[in-house]
Amino acid sequence: MVLVAALLCVGAADAKKKSSNGVGKINFSEKVFDFGKIKEKGGLVTHEFNFTNDGDGNLVILKATAECGCTRPSYSDAPVGPGKSGKLKVSYNPLGRPGSFEKVVTVTTSGNPSKVRLKIRGVVVE
Repeated sequence: MVLVAALLCVGAADAKKKSSNGVGKINFSEKVFDFGKIKEKGGLVTHEFNFTNDGDGNLVILKATAECGCTRPSYSDAPVGPGKSGKLKVSYNPLGRPGSFEKVVTVTTSGNPSKVRLKIRGVVVE
């Protein structure tokens, strides 16, 4: 009986240790957003990509990079706890860029997966 109680205590301690040292898991509600038609001289357009931490540890966005200067990601580097949500904003500047576009933002996280690719697309009209 004492052995069973000891094993239960060790199991509970291991479970507590795992939860405090768990890994965050980023889950975006969408990975592609289509702006549709946007006006070239209408100024910046912005979309918020929402995500949830589905892991059992904190999640941090370490960096987000765009493939060109016309696309700007912005985000908080504050930890997002398990079960909590966050957002990453992506802005696109259509000025001087008529026609179709598709841009990729690579998000690097402290969790799983460590990298996620988000896309924005649309058509710039006069």
